[in-house]
This record gives sequence, structure tokens and C-alpha cells, in this order.
Amino acid sequence: MMTASERLIALLKLKKGAAAAIHDPSNMFYLTEGYTGEGMVFISPERRIIVTDFRYTEQAEHQAPGFEIVMTENAKPEKAVLAELVAAGGIGELYLETNYLSVDRFREFRGTLGSEVSLLSLDKAPQKLREVKTPAEVAAIRKACGITSDAFRAILEKIRPGMTEKELQIELDFTMLRLGAEGNAFSTIIASGENGSLPHAIPGSRVLQKGDMITMDFGAKVDGYCSDMTRTVALGKPSEEMKRVYDTVLEAQLKCVDALAAGKNCFEIDRLARDLIDSRGYAGRFGHGLGHAVGIDIHEEPRLSPRCREDLRAGVVMTVEPGIYLPGVGGVRIEDTCLVREGDGVPLTTADKQLIIL
Repeated sequence: MMTASERLIALLKLKKGAAAAIHDPSNMFYLTEGYTGEGMVFISPERRIIVTDFRYTEQAEHQAPGFEIVMTENAKPEKAVLAELVAAGGIGELYLETNYLSVDRFREFRGTLGSEVSLLSLDKAPQKLREVKTPAEVAAIRKACGITSDAFRAILEKIRPGMTEKELQIELDFTMLRLGAEGNAFSTIIASGENGSLPHAIPGSRVLQKGDMITMDFGAKVDGYCSDMTRTVALGKPSEEMKRVYDTVLEAQLKCVDALAAGKNCFEIDRLARDLIDSRGYAGRFGHGLGHAVGIDIHEEPRLSPRCREDLRAGVVMTVEPGIYLPGVGGVRIEDTCLVREGDGVPLTTADKQLIIL
């Protein structure tokens, strides 16, 4: 199997005299298959190099044994090292992450390298490679999803009236760490009662009360890869309106998970959920996309949304997360991280989705 750096060379059709310089930490991790420090990754047909400072050289040697390590110094900063690498390799074309570098940084490289070197856009080529996961990447995501699912089951017995959203967040985050997560995939969302109408609510001092619907959106990170799951539970018997909202969201979520498969169109799957929710009287109350790819970053491409017309490919890992949000009342979201396969899609998050009344 080709390495990630070899796949990039093949995608860009890099020949002698061309190279890529990568600065986005997620792309650096992907292309080196493990480096988590700072600096730059330089890739050409002849060389694979990590350029970094003293703090990370030993770490780079351990995490990316197939790469040369070049250390920057006060007298020789990164731009000077890059200029040396470009000159030594006879590089006339250098690909850069124009979506990631600041204008000032780009101008700095332009001034250092001179006009004889053509600076080209990578046009998110590493991100395109990252869309389809390798078996090892899927295994890491599956493990993260397992920890996330187990944490949900464990937290149910700790939810009680009188605790705050922030206290629940702390308990949930600690539970994932205790179960083996290396960290959070993103900042945990806890939205109770009327706060449930906020899709990205920040856990705060609101006290959980009987009758609340509580939305928990969280994920573990394992071996550099993320999981993403949302479950909404009821603390005591919910209102008839919120029960109807829950049943509608669950029906939409199950329908869209069943629709996942290689070759299916992202727009069409999103529309399945949107049409169902609209038909139940909640038009305009599902305002975000149905889902997104997950990997090294919590939000990757492609997207299940009205704006994405891509067809899914086998090996892509997607979330399916419809929701209904009623201002001043509350909301419900249900989400799984799913692996797209040739004939179907399989949820990697396995916690129960039927309404749980605590």
C-alpha cells in the first residue's frame, strides 16, 4: 500500500523539480502518518522532510521514522531552510496551502524564494486524499466511537435534577478520558430545556430540571482520529410536543442512515431528512446540514447538505445528525458516525437511539 506522502505525489503528479510544503497540522499528521508537532512538512519525489525547532525534533524522529528531520535555528528560520531545500532540489514549482497560510506568510515565502520559483496552490489536495479512510484509519475511528458510546451509557446513571449543564459536561469529558480517549474531538455540547433550541449551545449554569430534554453532542479522539455522536434524553416525562419532535427526528435519522451507500448523492440524502421534517410541520426548524465527514478533523468533506452535490464513496466516514429546534421550547438532535460501504452505511456509534426517560 502506498504511503500518504506517495499518494500526494501521485495526486499532484509531482515530477523532479516540484515539491509541496505543508503547514496545516492535520495535513502534517496525515502525510507523516503520525507527527503531531509544529513546523513544516516538505515533500518532493526525492525527499520527505519535517522542518521544526528543537522542541519537536526528537518527537518527530519517533513519530515519523521515514522522514528526515531538519532543525531550524535562530540564525536559520523556517523560510531560510525552505529556500535551501528548494535550491538543493532544483525546485521550480512549490505547492502551498493557500487556504491555510496567512497573506503575510505567503508574501514572506514569496520574498525569500524569489520570482524564479512558481508558488502554486495545493487546492486542498491533502484533504481530498483524507476523504476515503484506510482500514487503519477506520479502526481508529471505530475505537473512538466505541469509547463515545460507552461514555454515554455510563453517564446516564449520573444525570440528575439539580446538576448544571457544565457539571454534566465535566462528568462526560472525564468519563471519555477514563475509558481511554486521548482527548475530546471537540468541545462537548450540553443543551437542556429551552437551551436545546441552540444547535451549538455552550454548557453553562442552567440547572437540569424534571421534564427537560437534554441534548449531548460529544466525541472522543483516539490515535489522532475523531468520533461524533449526539443523543437526546428526557429527564422525567417529556411534553407531548417534545415527544413528537423526538419521534420525528429519530425517524429522519434512521431513514437517512439506511440511505447511506457508495454512489448515493449527498444532496439527495440531506433532502430525505429535510422533506420528512418539513412534512411533519417543522419547516424551517432544521437549519443545518444533515452531516459531515469525520476523520483527523471533526468537520471534513464531503457534507450531507443542500449545497453538496458529491456522490459518496466507500470508505468515507459521515455523520447523520438531523435535528428540530424550537426557540423558547427546546430541541432534539440524534447523530451517529457512520462508515459508508459499497452497499450500505453502518453506524460506528452504537448507543441506543430510542427515547430514554431517566
